[in-house]
Amino acid sequence: MAGEEDDDNNSWVIELEAALLEECTPSEVWTMAQGRSIPDTLRPEVWQACLGVQRKESPLLHFSEIYDLPEQSALRSDCQQAVSKLGNEDEDKVSVISDFESILTCYCKSTKSKYEKGNGWIEILLPLLSLKLPRAETYNLFDSILHQYIPRGCIKNGLPFQLFHLLLQYHDPELCSFLDTKRVSPDLYCLPWFQSLFSSNCHLPALLAMWDHYFQLADPFFVFYLALVMLVNAREQILSMKDDTKAIVVDALSMMPCDIVAEDTSDFCTLAQYYATKTPSSFRAELIDAFFGPEPPIPNEKLGIAQALCLPVSAHDLVFNPELPEGDAVKFFLVDCRPAEQYNAGHLPTAFHLDCNLMLQEPANFATAVQGLLAVQQQALASNSVAGGDHLCFLGSGREEEDQYTHMVVASFLQKHTTYVSMVAGGYSAIHELVEENPVIKLEDHNPQICVGCLKENSFQVQSNSMQTSTSSYEIFGKLSAAMKSKSAEVKEKLFEYIVNPTGSNGQTADRHVRSSDKVSKRYRNMAPVFSIDDDDAATYSNPPHLLRNYASSLHSLEDEADQEVVSIQTWLKKPDVVKSFKCHEVKMNGYMYESYLIVTSSHIYVLREIQGKKGLANIAVRRPVSSIVRITSKKKHPDLITFKYGISEGDKPVISDMDRFLIPEAAEATKVISQQIMKQLNASSALPK
Repeated sequence: MAGEEDDDNNSWVIELEAALLEECTPSEVWTMAQGRSIPDTLRPEVWQACLGVQRKESPLLHFSEIYDLPEQSALRSDCQQAVSKLGNEDEDKVSVISDFESILTCYCKSTKSKYEKGNGWIEILLPLLSLKLPRAETYNLFDSILHQYIPRGCIKNGLPFQLFHLLLQYHDPELCSFLDTKRVSPDLYCLPWFQSLFSSNCHLPALLAMWDHYFQLADPFFVFYLALVMLVNAREQILSMKDDTKAIVVDALSMMPCDIVAEDTSDFCTLAQYYATKTPSSFRAELIDAFFGPEPPIPNEKLGIAQALCLPVSAHDLVFNPELPEGDAVKFFLVDCRPAEQYNAGHLPTAFHLDCNLMLQEPANFATAVQGLLAVQQQALASNSVAGGDHLCFLGSGREEEDQYTHMVVASFLQKHTTYVSMVAGGYSAIHELVEENPVIKLEDHNPQICVGCLKENSFQVQSNSMQTSTSSYEIFGKLSAAMKSKSAEVKEKLFEYIVNPTGSNGQTADRHVRSSDKVSKRYRNMAPVFSIDDDDAATYSNPPHLLRNYASSLHSLEDEADQEVVSIQTWLKKPDVVKSFKCHEVKMNGYMYESYLIVTSSHIYVLREIQGKKGLANIAVRRPVSSIVRITSKKKHPDLITFKYGISEGDKPVISDMDRFLIPEAAEATKVISQQIMKQLNASSALPK
């Protein structure tokens, strides 16, 4: 019986041998092998079949054997260093070095590429040695792997790592948040994984089995899910490193592939496939050419995924999702975040309405609405409703001027470590276009007279009076979607502005002199008013532009530093130059809040962010010259929410370049103390000889 079972288990090998004689495709190989490890005798032919190079003529056959690249000496040195670590005889090593240098030099000349140290090319070549193929055939495998499976842009902060961050956030937001807190970005540990398909850190037997599965599957994005499983499997170990330094965490993550053994690769790859089926696939269509297509690459700024708040889902994938096969793993629960007026003018039948306007205007009602949303989601799942799904997909209007609250709501769910959070790319506008192209798709309660999608660019002029209030509020929260793709300071500018000043007009405020009852400061000689009250009753401070000119190099947010300084809170509070200190919460752009101390000296403000689990210790999170403050704002409805805006001078106008926001119980006193320090510097500045 055992002999018969062995024959059955090996029957696929016999079928595979026969199929290879007829030049089979990767899908045919998968049908027979099902991702299993390939016998050593068949691996060269299987890889050639899966990579499509069975009968391909190799450029190496026409190589001139002239080794004159500008980087030739560095290339040769790296080849020698890599081969010296192998266990081959000295004569064999000379031959291998020659083959490596020939293949890499020919590749650089054929593709007009430049070899760079540590780019993963040599690490990819090393496993190919085990196949014992002729040099020309090895070249073809190497060339095919680079073009089919190594994502373009594997550089610091490159687009592949932005995508991986979104995937990790989608499946394990808590782990993602932990690594973000540690400032461990994916490129710090994923770079060698992605550019060598794990060959730089993985033992050869395990790597060969992994590549067997990889090439059979023929999925260029599979590396992202292998990396994802690597982290998720080790999440408890990673989360336990909360007291370790950033360098220790990065080293631990980088070496995780070393723990994989050949016997575990089948389960490892199967789990990666499972995560792939639990992930919306919209990003593949957008990024396939950017990562693996022909040159020139698509500019990052033209790709919606660059700087995305969460994983984007196309309108097509959302609308046609209910029609997918019963066993499909991704089922969306659609949350329509548009204002009630727009929702009532047309929406998808499966959409749950969550009015994002409530988030700041009526927080208690918003919290109740969120609880209702989660309850309805569970009920829909339990009843197997077509509207049910465990993947939350948020829908905005798709208009930059209107989607500010939608981003805020999504950020709040991410802050709570909610898994499977995505947004519809293009919002309702994309849905509406899809409906126009596919008459079979129907919108509920669709009213073309007031539907924003029907009215398009004229919607703001022709909407009824019942919508004017909402329209006015939209104009205030200017263009956060565009800001999501811009630089960090610009993102902070727009996001903070709409939180602190949600009832202004077009984001602009008309300053008037401070009231006597405000007790914030006096005017200084003939300068502009130091403090004013905006028309929406938001207290505002403005710094004269001339005082900003010497502070361009002083604007310094410690958020960008790799490691923040750890200090004793009490030692800092007792420093002789401290004018006043205030207990507060530092409020970040993503909505996170940190217990902190705001410390005011005669020249600077500092923020000490308390370190969880280390009583009495804090990080210096902010260090700013007080004279770099351009404006201080607070809203009447939230007087304890203070925003400090910093900038430099361009001509006579201060230009805001960064900002910090704090929740301070003694906000009025803090503002007064800081303004006094600024006035002292103004007095000192004016007393200097011209």
